[in-house]
Amino acid sequence: MDNSAFVNAYIKELETEYTSSKKCLERIPETSYAFKPHPTSMEMRYLVLLTAEIPLWITFMIKDGEVDFATYKRFEWETKEELVAHYEECFKGAIESLKSVTDEDLNGDFHLKSNGKILFTQSKSEGIASTINHWVHHRGQLTVYMRISEIPVPSIYGPSADDKTF
Repeated sequence: MDNSAFVNAYIKELETEYTSSKKCLERIPETSYAFKPHPTSMEMRYLVLLTAEIPLWITFMIKDGEVDFATYKRFEWETKEELVAHYEECFKGAIESLKSVTDEDLNGDFHLKSNGKILFTQSKSEGIASTINHWVHHRGQLTVYMRISEIPVPSIYGPSADDKTF
């Protein structure tokens, strides 16, 4: 099966979501990272990291075929500029990995693990698609945090009340 059409669609979708995600990351001040709207919610700092780092998961899927929560190293940063630079690296790596993936690799398995124990397995193709959805989901969550924190929400798929660029 030729997966090049799927790979090209994944690349196009990542590129489409790139700018909106970057605009969100650039607007959130470091002073807001401790915010969480509810005691059971994640902190904005972690949500910002997810939005920046989820493209990296695609690279791990393609190159390693697995992510293990026990050994996955989360990026640590101090400034918004460091985080945005990390986002750029993660995004670039995802695109490069997709451009170099073979049909055989794409049809191979991806394993999500915790301490070596397999939590679930899916094809890399399925994993890439669900990872892109996961990325968009967390960016959507982030925009809600931004709204609650009175951080101007950028235009994502059309004008926002805060960013009337249309």
